[in-house]
Amino acid sequence: MSDYFMNTYRRLSATFTHGEGAFLFDGTGKRWLDFTSGIAVNCLGHAYPALVKAISDQSARFNHVSNYYQSDVTERFAQKLVEACSGAGMKKVFLGNSGAEANETAFKIARKYSLKKYGPGRHAVVTLKRSFHGRTITALSATGQDKFHEDFGPFTEGFKYAAEGDIPALDRALDNTVAGLLLEAVQGETGVRPLDQTYLEAAAAFCAERDILLMFDEIQCGVGRTGAFLACEGFGIKPDVVTLAKGLAGGVPVGAALAGEKAADTLVIGDHGSTFGGNPLAAASGLVVLETVNNPGFLQEITRKGEKLRSVIRSWNKPNVKDVRGKGLMIGVDIEQDAWGILEKAFEKGVLLLSAGAKTLRFLPPYIISDEEIESGLRILEEIV
Repeated sequence: MSDYFMNTYRRLSATFTHGEGAFLFDGTGKRWLDFTSGIAVNCLGHAYPALVKAISDQSARFNHVSNYYQSDVTERFAQKLVEACSGAGMKKVFLGNSGAEANETAFKIARKYSLKKYGPGRHAVVTLKRSFHGRTITALSATGQDKFHEDFGPFTEGFKYAAEGDIPALDRALDNTVAGLLLEAVQGETGVRPLDQTYLEAAAAFCAERDILLMFDEIQCGVGRTGAFLACEGFGIKPDVVTLAKGLAGGVPVGAALAGEKAADTLVIGDHGSTFGGNPLAAASGLVVLETVNNPGFLQEITRKGEKLRSVIRSWNKPNVKDVRGKGLMIGVDIEQDAWGILEKAFEKGVLLLSAGAKTLRFLPPYIISDEEIESGLRILEEIV
């Protein structure tokens, strides 16, 4: 089948046929322990019973409704999602299909908010130099990494990048041409790097003083991944806009851009749209995720399991393990080896793992993974490393 795909992915040689809990299986019955969750998507693991039932029940009713109308399940999902994010001040949501689409929505909100209030010339969006915000041309324009920009220019005008952790540089970047600042509280694609508390507090203060929309890209680090429903909540920061996707519907494509009081009514009829946004199947799945994840006991377990995983790796006392960091079940491990080589060896021994740079391993296991499964997977990885 590989002959029929464009050659856009570096793949390992498995074709999975089904999954159960924290495991995936191929057609021969061989199984792999999944420390990837489909890159933070399958947050409740594979074949989670309540998720299976919700998708099946909804499919028996209808799969899609045009946004000329509304569906009961999508209304419930929107309400529950806004409520889940209300601690961060969110008031309204736009539903799409992906993280890139959610971020595109955030850019439009920031630019229109600034235009209507201050007029032309104040439309730039600032991001960080090691950021990642998606694969569309505009989301790539927002991504502050040169390696993603090769071959695809010209890019959307109006983005500029500040150095992570450099407060004076951020102060200079947030000038009177800027409409919004987009941050990842925990940067995923560049090594699972939580931003510094002081830096985030300074960013929030600058934005509040200058009426610049403070926006958080929580595509990978949101929906409980870091032990708080929104990663920015774990830092005590209330943004103006938050974007979500990946784990939000437990494996069904969905994206969301939420806005707080300042920006909730910026977009009006005709400003934006998405054919599949608010899809009933995604909404039904999303309700299960919200009902499961967004409770204190479940989030505490994510935190505890993440601490256990990091503690075990630190206990290896391996000289080629240079750093272990992260929050919740979003963990990066710097090694003095080729990360892809470790991935290949782990795959051969029945463990699925991710990289986040040439020498960084990334762990994004499903939230339902057991202590025993964590321990068994890490024993295999300790032998390899």
